[in-house]
Amino acid sequence: QVQLVEAGGGWTQPGGSLRLSCAASGDSIRVNSMAWYRQAPGKQRELVAHGTSGGRTNYADSVKGRFTFSRDYAKNTVYLQMNSLKPGDTAVYYCYAHVAAGGSAWPDDYWGQGTQVTVSS
Repeated sequence: QVQLVEAGGGWTQPGGSLRLSCAASGDSIRVNSMAWYRQAPGKQRELVAHGTSGGRTNYADSVKGRFTFSRDYAKNTVYLQMNSLKPGDTAVYYCYAHVAAGGSAWPDDYWGQGTQVTVSS
């Protein structure tokens, strides 16, 4: 079984910063890609940033230049540094990982429990 544990959400004023983290754990896991998604009230879940196992990172246009995705491969942990936050960034942020577990050759999709980010004055 694979667990994704997120931390770091909270409240900040517009222009502020927050840093999210997500650690993947489990028996004999092999983590491929990891990503951050978010879902605002009444909206569909959307991709924020995606990091491949090869080290490439893609960002949603709405966060380019403000958010930075990083990954610690040794710890199976990803981070999302969010700067210059706007009210429109308010959402529940979910960690995603594509992971092969328990010695399986077939990876599967896993999600974290979500962490609330609120940007308001």
